[in-house]
Amino acid sequence: MPSITAADWDLFQSLHAVLEAGSLSAAARARGVTQPTIGRHIEALEHRLGAPLFLRSPRGLRPTELALALRPRLEDMAAAAGAALRDVAGAADQAGGAVRVTASELIGCEVLPPILAAFHAAHPAVEVELTVSNRQADLSRRDADIAVRMARPTQNALVGRRIGMVNLGLYAAPAYVARHGAPADFTALDDHPIVGFDGAAPKFDGQIDIGRPITRDIFAFRSDSDVAQLAALRAGLGIGACPTLVARRYGLVPILAERFAIEMEMWVCMPEGLRTTPRMRLMFDHLAAALSEELDAVRACATDTKKAAADPAAAFPNIAPGAI
Repeated sequence: MPSITAADWDLFQSLHAVLEAGSLSAAARARGVTQPTIGRHIEALEHRLGAPLFLRSPRGLRPTELALALRPRLEDMAAAAGAALRDVAGAADQAGGAVRVTASELIGCEVLPPILAAFHAAHPAVEVELTVSNRQADLSRRDADIAVRMARPTQNALVGRRIGMVNLGLYAAPAYVARHGAPADFTALDDHPIVGFDGAAPKFDGQIDIGRPITRDIFAFRSDSDVAQLAALRAGLGIGACPTLVARRYGLVPILAERFAIEMEMWVCMPEGLRTTPRMRLMFDHLAAALSEELDAVRACATDTKKAAADPAAAFPNIAPGAI
């Protein structure tokens, strides 16, 4: 069997691309090469390893045990290569370079874009990369440089700043509430379509108790994409959980607010070794400040809502008495 050398890294990159993308054509698009090139790379690597990496079937490629065993190492190598490229770019251009930020789906798609746009306007030489996934990135492996997380970091080698608490509640579109009304209690939820997850249940440390197990069977609309769930809520499909930080952007109506409330910590984190890199520090501080402002605005809105509920006349002094 021919020996494996460092020169075969290009072949391993193609193997990693196929494992990530699931097909030769998708891997070719990801790497910016042709499909036959990816195919030749896989065949050459199989020849060097002396064993197949994929089983071909009418349904496509199925990775063998050997390919699956190599996958964690390939992910480490890809993350290290990506980090090295970002570090080299930053060293070559002290005024710029790349910063890779990672966040959950909803935070990454709904909250961060205007924050990152403001950062880029202030620091146009810095290239911004955003990884959006509900799977927690490994910062020690440099899957990303900076993470916005909805839980306290546990790795010792990270620098973390606690931004505050993010509230998660039940919400529905105004049009849905106008047509169907709002449930008065958890029992009445049975009469409404619920939007929720399709696969494994999110972990909220026992903060939710609606009187029955929360499984996928209780949902009329199921998706493991938080963005798809939000789209369903906005379309008036039913009632579902959503962070207040996001729900208020679209005027969603809180449902059972006094009985359904989950709190999550928001943190901004990065590897300790990056704290002295100028562009990393700029992004870290910018995210922390901007997200703090977002949470302050949510708290202020909640305070005004409670004030209005307790004393509408005091909350709206310009409205004539008796008009509320």
